[in-house]
Amino acid sequence: MFTHTHALQYEAKPDGPDANYARRLQEVLGGQWGEMTVATQYLLQGWNCRLPGKYKDMLLAIGTEELAHVEILVTLIDRLLDHQPLKPDSADHSKESAAAYGQSNPQHAIVNGGGAYFRDSMGLPWSGGYVTASGNLMADFHYNATAEMMGRLQVSRLYNMTDDKGVKDTLRFLIARDHYHQMQWLAAAEELKADGLDNIPVPAAFPLDEEPPEFAYAFLDASDGPDAANGRWANGPALDGTDNQLTARPIAANADAPILPPGDPRPYGTPPVPMQGILQKAKDALK
Repeated sequence: MFTHTHALQYEAKPDGPDANYARRLQEVLGGQWGEMTVATQYLLQGWNCRLPGKYKDMLLAIGTEELAHVEILVTLIDRLLDHQPLKPDSADHSKESAAAYGQSNPQHAIVNGGGAYFRDSMGLPWSGGYVTASGNLMADFHYNATAEMMGRLQVSRLYNMTDDKGVKDTLRFLIARDHYHQMQWLAAAEELKADGLDNIPVPAAFPLDEEPPEFAYAFLDASDGPDAANGRWANGPALDGTDNQLTARPIAANADAPILPPGDPRPYGTPPVPMQGILQKAKDALK
C-alpha cells in the first residue's frame, strides 16, 4: 500500500524557466540511470525478496524514497518549462536565438502540454528493461551501488551545466542522497557477508570444487600492454575467503579448433559441400 504526501522531500524551485535545461534534466528522470530506474528497481527487488526482515524493509524504504525523487525532478522540469516558447522570438532573428529554440524538446509542449515525461534527454522512452532484480541480494546490492554511482555522476555533470541557483540547490540534495545510497548498498553487501547469507563469488552457494581451480584464480592476460597484470586482481590472496592466491598468465587455447558437421539443408544455410550433393543426401535420408 502506498500513500502520498503533497509536500516535497526537498524543494524544487528554479530561479527562472529554462526549456533547454529541462530537456537535459530528462536524462536523470527517464534515462537508464535515472530516478525512474532506481525507484522501480529497488521496489521490485523488495517486493520479490523472500527474506523477511531488515533487507526487505530497507529495499522498500529506499525504493519509496526514490519515488519522492521522481516527483522532485518532475516538479523541477515542470517549473523550468513555465512560459516555454512555442515558436522563435519574432523580435530576435539571431543565430543564437534560433539555436537556443532548437535545443528545447518539442515533445514537452506537443505531447505533455509543458510537462515532464518518462523519457531520456533524447526523447527515448524509459524502459523496464533498465530494471534489475535478480533474486540474489549480493548481486543486486552491488548493482545498486553502481546505479547510484552512475546517477551521482550524471547529476554532478548537470550541476556544472547551469548557473541557476535554485536548480543547483535541488541537485545538491540529489547528489548528497546518491552519496549516502552508495555507502548504503556497499554496507548492505558487507552485512550479507557478516550474516552468513552470501559472499563473493556470487552465488556463494555454488560449490567451489565444481570449478576448475586453474581458471578460478588466474588473470588471463589477453593484451599486449605491459601492465595488465600489475594490479591486485592478479596478485595476493583470493577475495573469496579461501587460501588460494591470485595469479596471472598469458591467455592460451585449451581446445582444438571447432569443425562443425554439415547443417540441416532446410534453413538454406550456405552448405560446406556442393548443393546437389547435400540435397541428394537429405533426400536419401528421408526415404
